[in-house]
Amino acid sequence: MIPTWLTLLALLSLATGLASAAAMLRRLRAHPPRMKVMAAVWPLCCLFAGPLVLWFHARHGQGHADDATPFPAVVAKGTLHCGAGCTLGDILAETLALLVPAVLVPFGWPGLFGARIFAVWGLDFVFAFAIGLAFQYYAIAPMRGLGATAGIRAALKADAASLTAWQIGMYGTMAVAHFAVFPAVAPGAEVGAADPLFWFAMQIAMVAGFCTAFPVNAWLISRGIKERM
Repeated sequence: MIPTWLTLLALLSLATGLASAAAMLRRLRAHPPRMKVMAAVWPLCCLFAGPLVLWFHARHGQGHADDATPFPAVVAKGTLHCGAGCTLGDILAETLALLVPAVLVPFGWPGLFGARIFAVWGLDFVFAFAIGLAFQYYAIAPMRGLGATAGIRAALKADAASLTAWQIGMYGTMAVAHFAVFPAVAPGAEVGAADPLFWFAMQIAMVAGFCTAFPVNAWLISRGIKERM
């Protein structure tokens, strides 16, 4: 059984993320971002990092990514852009797997994997990659004036390594939560996408994903493979 205090803590963290996303949406309605896709990026990232993203947006999110913007801030914006696709993809995939478990059959569950979580990660990656690619396309193609084929090719080049690095951080943290933390704090409980604790762990995992994707984005942006945002 999941302790009540831990469920309440998880609910508080999730509520903070939702409230931050709502506050960001209000802010963006008053001051629309220069790059349209960022209107989705900022609220999605608020879901896991809450007030930190609100603060960062107020400090660095409303200007142009020119030479006056500190490079770490430019990299952070590029990393959040990647993370928004991962966040939305993981939310949709985890919810779909909860409601329609049959979608996990092509990913090896039941049968290939003894633990359901590995099949869910496969579904997560497909959703995150597809949505992340779309986010990257709508950032790169308009800025470079690219057509569909060239834009998709550029988006793949810019986002594949970044998204993979993010998912590695997320998967690693969720593995620790699933195989070590959940059994320790809630012995005998099957913690899944129907539980607030699962999504609380996912918030932490997304922060870990940001950390593992940050250096990859620094390299991509410094070499002009990924656009400054």
